[in-house]
Amino acid sequence: MQAARRVVCALSGGVDSAVAALLLKRRGYQVTGVFMKNWDSLDEHGVCAADKDCEDAYRVCQILDIPFHQVSYVKEYWNDVFSDFLNEYEKGRTPNPDIVCNKYIKFSCFFHYAVDNLGADAIATGHYARTSQEDEEVFQQKHIKRPEGLFRNRFEVRNAVKLLQAADSFKDQTFFLSQVSQDALRRTIFPLGGLTKDFVKKIAAENRLHHVLQKKESMGMCFIGKRNFEHFLLQYLQPRPGQFISIEDHKVLGTHKGWFLYTLGQRANIGGLSVPWYVVEKDSAKGDVFVAPRIDHPALYRDLLRTSRVHWITEEPPAALVRDKMMECHFRFRHQMALVCRVLQGGRVPGQREDPAAGAVHLHASEGPAPSWGGHREPQ
Repeated sequence: MQAARRVVCALSGGVDSAVAALLLKRRGYQVTGVFMKNWDSLDEHGVCAADKDCEDAYRVCQILDIPFHQVSYVKEYWNDVFSDFLNEYEKGRTPNPDIVCNKYIKFSCFFHYAVDNLGADAIATGHYARTSQEDEEVFQQKHIKRPEGLFRNRFEVRNAVKLLQAADSFKDQTFFLSQVSQDALRRTIFPLGGLTKDFVKKIAAENRLHHVLQKKESMGMCFIGKRNFEHFLLQYLQPRPGQFISIEDHKVLGTHKGWFLYTLGQRANIGGLSVPWYVVEKDSAKGDVFVAPRIDHPALYRDLLRTSRVHWITEEPPAALVRDKMMECHFRFRHQMALVCRVLQGGRVPGQREDPAAGAVHLHASEGPAPSWGGHREPQ
C-alpha cells in the first residue's frame, strides 16, 4: 500500500488558504499547515496583525485536524523584499513587493523549509492559479533526476511546467506568480485553480470555517496596513521637496515631498485644481514632477516599453523569439488588467549592448498610462 502523499500548505489566516488545505485533505493527502510571519509591526491599535492571522491559521488546523507549524521570515523579508522595495522607489521605479515575496519567500524559503524540514512531497498555496501538471505528476517530480550543468537547460525546456490562468479570471493571481522558479513550480499544487471565489466561500461556510470567512480581504501592502502610503514611505526615505509642473506650459501647479513618491500615469493629488492631473515624467535631478490634465492626454501614452532581463518561467525564451527576434504575446502590467496582444522584440535595445534576455514590448497608442501600484496587492 502506497504511503499517503505529504503536502505542506501555506496558511495565511485567510479563507483561500484554509479551503486549499481542506481540499487537499479531502483528496487523501497527509496535510500540514504552515503560517509564515514575514513582517513584525503593530497596527494603529497596538495589535500585531500577524499574531491574529497566526491564531486564525492555527484554528483552521484544529478544525481540519492537521499539524500546524509557524516559521519566521522577518529577516529574509526585510533583506530580499522590503529593502528592494525601498531601493526601487529611491530610483524612481514602482515595485510590486508581492511578486518579489512570492519569488524569494513563499516559493523559495517556505518551499525549501517544507521539502527539507517537513519532508514534503509537494507544497500548496491558496493562490488562484493552475499549472500544466496533475497532482500525480507533481508528486513524481520528487523522483525525477534532472541533469546538472551543461545539459540542464535543454532538459528543462523539453519538460517545462507551465503556469496557467485560474478558472476565475477576476481572481486569477498568475500576475503575482510571474517570477516563481521552475523548480518550485514543479512541486506546487494550487487547489483553488479550478474554482471561483464564491464557490470557495461556500465550501468554507459548509465546513465550519466561519472565522476566516468573516474576515475582510486584505488589499493593501501587508507592511503598511491602513496607514497613509506617503507617510509610511517617508519614514524610511529622505523627503526631497519639489514642484508639480504642467507639461503643457511649464506652469508650477503645486509642491510635493518627493518625486520618487509618484508613479508614471498616477493621479497627482494637487489641491485647488478643477480637473485631475496625471504624472507624465519625473526629473530626478531637479525633483520636479511633470503632469498633464485628464487621463486621455497624449503625453500619457506610449507605443514602446523597454524591459531589463526577462524571467522565463520555463527558464529559456520561446523558440520563436530566439529564431525571429520577436514574437506576439499577451501582455499586462498590473493585476486584473485585461490581457492584450502585443509584440515582444528581443535582443539589442537602442543605446545598450545586446542582451538576448532583454527586450521591448511594442504597444498601440491606445494602451494608456500605467496607473499607480496602490490597490493591486495580492489578495489573501
